[in-house]
Amino acid sequence: MPDALAEPADATASAPPRPNAVVPVLAFAGIVVSLMQTLVIPIVPELPKLLDAPASDTAWAVTATLLAAAVATPVVGRLGDMFGKRRMLLVSVMLLVTGSVLCALSESLVPMIVGRAVQGLSAAVVPLGISIMRDELPAERLAGSTALMSASLGVGGALGLPTAALIADHFDWHVLFWSSAAMGAVALVLVLLFVPESAVRSGGRFDVVGGLGMATGLVCLLLAISKGADWGWSSGLTLGLFAAAVLVLLAWGRFELRTSEPLVDLRATARRQVLVTNMASVAIGFAMFAMSLVLPQLLQMPEQTGYGLGRSLLTAGLVMAPSGLVMMAFAPVSAAVSRAKGPKVTLMIGALIVAAGYGLNIVLMSEVWHLVVVSCVIGAGIGFTYGAMPALIMGAVDLSETAAANSLNTLMRSIGTSVASAIAGVVLSQMTISLGGYELPSEDGFKAVMGLGAGAALLAFAVASFIPRRRPLAPAEATPQAAEAPAAAS
Repeated sequence: MPDALAEPADATASAPPRPNAVVPVLAFAGIVVSLMQTLVIPIVPELPKLLDAPASDTAWAVTATLLAAAVATPVVGRLGDMFGKRRMLLVSVMLLVTGSVLCALSESLVPMIVGRAVQGLSAAVVPLGISIMRDELPAERLAGSTALMSASLGVGGALGLPTAALIADHFDWHVLFWSSAAMGAVALVLVLLFVPESAVRSGGRFDVVGGLGMATGLVCLLLAISKGADWGWSSGLTLGLFAAAVLVLLAWGRFELRTSEPLVDLRATARRQVLVTNMASVAIGFAMFAMSLVLPQLLQMPEQTGYGLGRSLLTAGLVMAPSGLVMMAFAPVSAAVSRAKGPKVTLMIGALIVAAGYGLNIVLMSEVWHLVVVSCVIGAGIGFTYGAMPALIMGAVDLSETAAANSLNTLMRSIGTSVASAIAGVVLSQMTISLGGYELPSEDGFKAVMGLGAGAALLAFAVASFIPRRRPLAPAEATPQAAEAPAAAS
């Protein structure tokens, strides 16, 4: 690594790193941001009435967050590598607070969509937090801490549903967003007080053309995936967006390979360890989100169907909540396995656990406790995989590329969740039963989605087997002083 990237820590750092404070603060910030995944779920059916708008338009309150997060994650990650990870972390949390306040003050559709989009711009907090940990933490704390930070994505989503349902049941819906703003403000203050700025920066000039090209391609791709079911998968708009995504991303890739300071270093991304890990991440994102789509619906489906459990949204959220705690609990276990056997093995073990959880769900779905057990098993597997992926990415890239590389990996998981939502929606809309004049997803439909979740996890296992075999990470290799180590993984 060039000497310019390793300036003395006290030259730019805001404070000496305090691991016992830095890790929980960053994990808390990650959980707060990931709450966006489930924040509006309790009020989605009510949004047309609350905002006096058609349901097809209010759906943009969810889609806007997805699109903004997809664009912001790689861009903010690159800016973090260039100008300071803590600085961009603070900007991201401030965007979360701003977006939450806009939503809390909204009474109509447009301000709500704008606020949700601004919330989505904060999505890079988790990869930025992982990158700060790599720069600042001692070697013996790095694996467990990054595993915990990565798992915060799932933890926030799991804990957010019951919390949001409880608030929506007992308070005005605006309180959901005031609560989000308050938690974001707390996270902002904690980051200011306890998280140091790293001296590891790449510098250079931001790739504006690359940023616009990636944003355009991702928006076209994710818009087609998320709205294809509403517009029709064979409609001209959907097919046109898919075609535009392919053409724009191909042109973007050609441009990135030719520019001297690209937004995404595609040559580094093409390294076998990074490429295969990102491919596995798409499958893992699919497998994780399938659980979030199936279990709450099973719990809330009317008992008259013969397989639904007829429970409230709050109960569904409480059933899902333990999976988030299990993810958090398994983060240090994941780190221990990675130290002993390497993160490739950890990723493969996690994928098998997730597949086993879905297999269990196919035969155990008739009691509430069945779904608690299933969600915890899948949560344990996700905890393993989410702990292994940043370790694999950071083991193959230079320190000055950490935030951008982790952000791209997070984006790959998000694409997996978007694809899961689209495919599950198609399956459940095609495999239905009629009850009281309404069409509802059938038991076989739910089992088919579970089978797809298991298949995605097994695909992740198979893909991960192609990750280059590496001996377990030695402590010296995990420290910033060993920045040259990634060169061996290229």
